[in-house]
Amino acid sequence: MEKVLLLLLLSLASSPSVFSFNVPAIFTFGDSIFDAGNNHFLKNCTAQADFPPYGSSFFHHPTGRFTNGRTVADFISQFIGLDLQKPYLQAQIEVVNGTQKNYPSNGINFASAGSGVLRETNKDMGVIPIQDQLQQFQTLVQQNQIDSKLVQQSLFFLESGSNDVFNYFLPFVTPTLDPDAYMQVMLTEVVHYLDTIYKLGARRIAVFALGPVGCVPARSLLPGAPTDRCFGKMNHMVKQYNLGLESLVKDIPIKYPGAVGIYGAVYDIVQRLRAIPKHYGFSDVSNACCGDGILRGMLQCGQEGYKICPNPYEYLFWDYFHPSEHTYKLISKGLWGGKQSQVRPINLRTLANLTLSSV
Repeated sequence: MEKVLLLLLLSLASSPSVFSFNVPAIFTFGDSIFDAGNNHFLKNCTAQADFPPYGSSFFHHPTGRFTNGRTVADFISQFIGLDLQKPYLQAQIEVVNGTQKNYPSNGINFASAGSGVLRETNKDMGVIPIQDQLQQFQTLVQQNQIDSKLVQQSLFFLESGSNDVFNYFLPFVTPTLDPDAYMQVMLTEVVHYLDTIYKLGARRIAVFALGPVGCVPARSLLPGAPTDRCFGKMNHMVKQYNLGLESLVKDIPIKYPGAVGIYGAVYDIVQRLRAIPKHYGFSDVSNACCGDGILRGMLQCGQEGYKICPNPYEYLFWDYFHPSEHTYKLISKGLWGGKQSQVRPINLRTLANLTLSSV
C-alpha cells in the first residue's frame, strides 16, 4: 500500500506537466520558529520580538517574527506564490472591527513563540499553547469562517517541541518524568493535533522535526551545559522526539485515509550547515549575531546592552534561540525541493503539486 502510494507520488513529481500548484493556503501551528506576530497582540505575553532590530534585514521593521527576516512558512509561501499569512490574532481583530469582511483565503498563522506541545510549557509567559491554537482553528472551521474545500486543499505545518525540551533542562525545574516518558507525553499531544486537523479536513500535512536545540546559544544560560560544543543530552532528547515524529508521519496514510504526510528532517539539514559552514556562506555557526554574553546567548537581541554582528547573513543564529533568515532560507529550500535525506517520503513541492480527491 505504502509502496504503491510512493510510486504514484514520485510519478506525479517527475511529470513536467504538473507544475501549477494546487495549494491555495497554508495553516501554520507551532512556536517562535513560525510565529508571524501573534504574540504582539497578547497583552500579558512576555515572549516578544516586536522591537528592533528584529525584522531588519527583510521587512526593515519588526513584525513579531523572531529573526531578522522571513521564516520557513514565509519562504514556502513565496515558493508557491502565496501572500504571507497573517497572524490569527491580527486577522481576528480586522474581522471584528470590520476592516476586513472575511478571514484571509491564503491561510492563517496560529503559531505562538514560547509555546510547546505541552500545555504547561511557558504558561507563565502568557503564550498560546498548541491546544489553544487548534481550538482557534477549529472554531473558524465550525463557524464556516473558513471554507471546507479550502481546508482540504491547503498545506498544514506543525513545528513544536523545542521549548518543551529546553525547559526540561532549566535549573529551577525538577522534572517529574524521565526523558523517555516526557517524550511520549509530547508525542501524545502531536497525535491529538493530527487527529484534530484531519477531522476538520486537513489532507496535506507537513510535520517538521526539531532542529539541534542543544546547539542554540541560549544553552549558555544553563548551568552545566557546555559552551564549546553542543549540549549532547539535550540533542539526544531532540533526536528521540524526532524519531517519534517521523513514526507518526509514516502512519498518516494508514491512519488517515486520503491524507498525505511528510516529515521535514530539519535536524539533519541544520547539522549539515554546521558541518560545512563555508559551503553555505557562514562564517559563524556557534554564536548569535545579536545578543550579548557567552555565545551572545545570555541576553535577548534588542534588549538593553545587546550587540549585533555586521553581517547577519554569515551567522547561522540570529539571536540566542533562533536561526537567521539565511538559515531559514536554506532550510526552506531543502524542505521544498530536497531529497529524502532532507524531507520524506516526498518534498513540499511535490506535495503542493498533488491533485487530491475530495474525501
